[in-house]
Amino acid sequence: MIEAERTPWTDVAEHLGRRDASPASRLAVLPFGALEQHGPQLPLGTDTFQAAHVARGIAEALDAVLLPAVPYGDTWNNAGYPGTVSLSAATVAAIALDLGRALAASPAPASGLVIVNGDWGNRTPLYGAVRTLLQEGFPAIALDYPGLDAAAAAVRTTESAAPGLNHADELETSMMLAIDDTLVHPERAVAVYPSFPGDFGTTPMQLHPFSPSGVFGDPTAATAETGHRLLDATVAGSLTVLTDFLARLP
Repeated sequence: MIEAERTPWTDVAEHLGRRDASPASRLAVLPFGALEQHGPQLPLGTDTFQAAHVARGIAEALDAVLLPAVPYGDTWNNAGYPGTVSLSAATVAAIALDLGRALAASPAPASGLVIVNGDWGNRTPLYGAVRTLLQEGFPAIALDYPGLDAAAAAVRTTESAAPGLNHADELETSMMLAIDDTLVHPERAVAVYPSFPGDFGTTPMQLHPFSPSGVFGDPTAATAETGHRLLDATVAGSLTVLTDFLARLP
């Protein structure tokens, strides 16, 4: 694996220019995170730390190029909590598109781009950027933590606050304990199960009226062991999803 931001350009060029190597090793892997609240017990960069961890696991398995994480995303629904800094959906798409085009146009081009998405709000704009890159002939894919849901169902001990909502709960707190427990404040963790309107999840809405703390679920049950299992399953699930993508690389 080559970690781009810590490596001289000459070494990156050599790595990408190895025509005797597999196309997988010439991929660029981009973590795309966010800066948004994750309750009083987790850092604002939780989504970025998680995406970076999964992206590193993918890059190591493929001997690919790991790009620096994008630490901002479309986090409008958490904008009511101080500290959250959000990009527009158009900006998220533009960043991914510009980076993909730069990788394709380089004198030593990457064979493709794998985006590891760490935040729900980034899904639609990243999908649009990937579609454009594909239309322009550059292989790209955006991953939304494949394997995580199945692993969560197997290991979680608490209920989610709403279907598909895992925010500052047992799952995210466990993953952060596994990644860097010095950034977690377990003594601040308190369970919150808000009441949501019937159109929650289908109509855009701010989250702060439902949970003043920013917690949705029960983080008090979090453990680093659970976090490692979730993260490992997500890396494995990502590699499984990438199998056909890798087979199509030129």
